[in-house]
Amino acid sequence: MRAVIQRVTHASVSVDGVVVGAIDRPGLVALVGVTHTDTPAQADTVARKIAELRILRDERSALDDGAPVLVISQFTLYGDARKGRRPTWQAAAPGPVAEPLVDAMVTSLRALGARVETGVFGADMKVSLTNDGPVTIIVEL
Repeated sequence: MRAVIQRVTHASVSVDGVVVGAIDRPGLVALVGVTHTDTPAQADTVARKIAELRILRDERSALDDGAPVLVISQFTLYGDARKGRRPTWQAAAPGPVAEPLVDAMVTSLRALGARVETGVFGADMKVSLTNDGPVTIIVEL
């Protein structure tokens, strides 16, 4: 499982012109990709890492500040562009494997007490955010 986490001042995700998830104050955006061998235990570990990562102002975490987290599934995090000009997506898990794991990660985040907004799995999403810092961290298990 791979997550790109950005500290943001605000963010939103839209599908077909309709906002489906948004955070209106400082928090985190987590772009999450799943590979074939990922497990629910890994989803739980990534959720805990996101919630406890001390990258907000004054070295605080989302749980410390009650900061919101916008989670967006992104299979392209497992794109491989080492050969040629067209990336391959072979390392990305297919929807029936990936979606339950992204859902499990969101459930774990909520169980930890995080306020979580999400995109729509598999949809053509438009993401808008203001990266704060900028701060961007990659978490990979």
